[in-house]
Amino acid sequence: MLIEHAGVRYPFPVVEPVAPFMMEDPAPFTPTQPVPQDRGRPPAILPPRFADWFAGRGWRIRDHQAALLDVMAAGRSALLIAPTGGGKTLAGFLPSLVALSRRDGRAKAGTAPRRLHTLYLSPLKALAVDVARNLEDPVREMALDITIETRSGDTKASKRQRQFVNPPDILLTTPEQLALMVAYRDSRRFFAALDTVIIDEFHALRGSKRGDLMMLGLARLVRLAPGLRIIGLSATVADPDAARQALVPGGEAVLVRGADGVLPEVTVHDSGARIPWAGHSTRHALAEVLAAIAKARTALVFVNTRSQAEFVFQTLWRLNDDNLPIALHHGSLAPEQRRKVEAAMVAGKLRAVVCTSTLDLGIDWGDVDLVVQLGAPKGIARTLQRIGRANHRLDEPSRAILVPSNRFEVLECEAAVEAVAERALDGEEPPPGGLDVLAQHLQGLGCAEPFTADAAFAEVRSAAPYRDLPRETFDRVLDFVTTGGYALKAYPQYHRLRRNRDGLYRIATPTAARQYRMNVGTIIEAPMLKVRLGRGRVLGEIEEGFIEQLAIGDTFLFAGEVLRFEGLRELSAIVSRSRSEDPKIPSYMGGKFPLSTFLAERVRRMIAEPGQHRGLPKQVAEWLRIQAWRSILPRAGELLVETFPRGRKHYMVAYPFEGRLAHQTLGMLLTRRMERAGFQPLGFVASEYALAVWSLREPHDIPALFDEDMLGDDLEAWLAESSLMKRTFRNVALIAGLIERRHPGAEKSGRQLTVSSDLIYDVLRSHEPDHVLLEATRADAARGLLDIARLAEMLRRIRGHIVTRRLDRVSPLAVPVMLEIGREPVHGAAQDALIDEVADDLIAEATRLL
Repeated sequence: MLIEHAGVRYPFPVVEPVAPFMMEDPAPFTPTQPVPQDRGRPPAILPPRFADWFAGRGWRIRDHQAALLDVMAAGRSALLIAPTGGGKTLAGFLPSLVALSRRDGRAKAGTAPRRLHTLYLSPLKALAVDVARNLEDPVREMALDITIETRSGDTKASKRQRQFVNPPDILLTTPEQLALMVAYRDSRRFFAALDTVIIDEFHALRGSKRGDLMMLGLARLVRLAPGLRIIGLSATVADPDAARQALVPGGEAVLVRGADGVLPEVTVHDSGARIPWAGHSTRHALAEVLAAIAKARTALVFVNTRSQAEFVFQTLWRLNDDNLPIALHHGSLAPEQRRKVEAAMVAGKLRAVVCTSTLDLGIDWGDVDLVVQLGAPKGIARTLQRIGRANHRLDEPSRAILVPSNRFEVLECEAAVEAVAERALDGEEPPPGGLDVLAQHLQGLGCAEPFTADAAFAEVRSAAPYRDLPRETFDRVLDFVTTGGYALKAYPQYHRLRRNRDGLYRIATPTAARQYRMNVGTIIEAPMLKVRLGRGRVLGEIEEGFIEQLAIGDTFLFAGEVLRFEGLRELSAIVSRSRSEDPKIPSYMGGKFPLSTFLAERVRRMIAEPGQHRGLPKQVAEWLRIQAWRSILPRAGELLVETFPRGRKHYMVAYPFEGRLAHQTLGMLLTRRMERAGFQPLGFVASEYALAVWSLREPHDIPALFDEDMLGDDLEAWLAESSLMKRTFRNVALIAGLIERRHPGAEKSGRQLTVSSDLIYDVLRSHEPDHVLLEATRADAARGLLDIARLAEMLRRIRGHIVTRRLDRVSPLAVPVMLEIGREPVHGAAQDALIDEVADDLIAEATRLL
């Protein structure tokens, strides 16, 4: 078969009968640029044993798999975009398997061992393990002399050391392990013969600090392994052309597309119970969710936070009169517990697993035929990833149910279903690479071998996140790693690199090298304590801040059990089992996903068009109808701001639909502006959809309050006073290596880390306010915690389009955000019960006819 594109023909093998893992029709090969002529590599023709293996299973090679073989044979890198079930994983590994099958036999005794041929990078350890297990089947069945191993932080030190001396042919690992490996002194020898790097779920890493670290590691590999080819695999990429250009440091990749699969069957659950006006637990629908589980072979029940996972699992278990085997899976559980659940899923022993994003990506669970998403998914790409866990067949639709927690989430879920039907995707522009990540990487370079500033700068700039990095900024980061900067220069512990007279930079001391290896990575979680059952096994880890709130005898939910807190022993919370019926639910920092701009725009449009309300649940359509009667429904380009008295206060409620982070920032800036105007604000509360501010005096000239200039001096003044900057600086300092979570011989508590980072922050602000880490802190806060860019775009968009309504009482649309007032955020889903106690009066007031 020949496929022609831009005047270039691509020869593909025709092998009757479809590639692993499911049957599908072939997909066209659509590169965005001509593939160069063969550079001496073998043509993309399947060896006989591969062709026989395909035919023996009744499969034929898919066109995108054949296209990838040909692109790799031509010496090019590639980004493969294909839907779940499209055989992406096999496509990624097939060129390596073919190449390894053609080499000579294993090394003979007394000769040098083989070098690493293929490195696979995954955002999840569990995914790497699953892929390795699936890859071993064709290797064994074709009797290929190929070794496959995994490597993660859980791998024994002795095995990691052996892998570096005598590596497997194919190594499956994570971005953090790549950072460690390129920092080894012998990394140049180890990677010299590396042929291929495969990056799975590329979209999940791109644009994050883990992605920055990975891309810096890839830039290093390109220098160490001339001719290295990179394969990116993904099912959901909003901007494929930008992604293929970002994949290869110093170059770009060919784009290969698989055929679209059958559209999934996605429905929004219309509960027979009353849909709450606010809240996030979805407890009103859990009995109906259990009924759906009972009708499925196996279901994955996704939630958005670990605290909600604990609550949902416990509630389902209480309702589970038929004793269906249901399990729990989230990132704070002990690795052994997670592996048991994963093994039980593969073996088909479970009817459902309540899980978080730990099971979002690429793992093939085989018999899963239903995905249930509890709460709005917040983004289309995430929705598709989760839906893709069901069925794994391109010629059969995946089946999913979205279960909204409240009435606003009904709108969000309906918007998500529309977007899925249109095959639309959301995606944000990736931010520039983090300077804290760059500092960590430069320390790792010094651990490996001496380097010059010019060579390191050129290498760093070849990585996509750092393409526009100014030399002056690079030099400041390098100076920070070498001396600590002006304010910290007098302290030897901050001198992690040293510059010799020959101009070469190298690691300053063996201790600095050990500290780097113990603290590598960009995942910063709140300080954790082990949860230990008496003197026995560890159930997992829980945030130190939650345990500090407990008294001995308090009970809480964890690992699907009700536990009694017995006290602290070193870095462990000692617990026993309990039968308490009123346990607390642990909260976890950073658990909630932000509402995507893409979905927010669709929700605004849905509210603005009454014609779309007919397809909504009757309760929700009636809610919007009463809102239109009591106030108005804002048009898509407008910002509605309502004011009304209640008690002795005046309330102002705005509906930007820009997500909780942007709304919290807007609330802080509005209250500062209202204070100056003499309105005497008392507080504010923000949800994903709305913002409420209350004051002693009624605000007026409302459009002026939302002027764009609030992002100038008001923002700077607030940030100078805010503790938020100190919290952000702590994370930046941990990633950059300025402070350490782990030190040779000791591990710091959360309190110790906070004290250390706060002291350094105050010193730098006083003596070196332009320090590169303070610059990184401001950038992180603006992007991650404040969502400044999104807020700025919203203020620009609504200029001249602010609609105000002065009401005599609360409106139906305002009730959900009003119910957020006074909520305690630390107890998670259990707070929904408290909402019910105060909701009825507000709802009656909002819906009263006179």
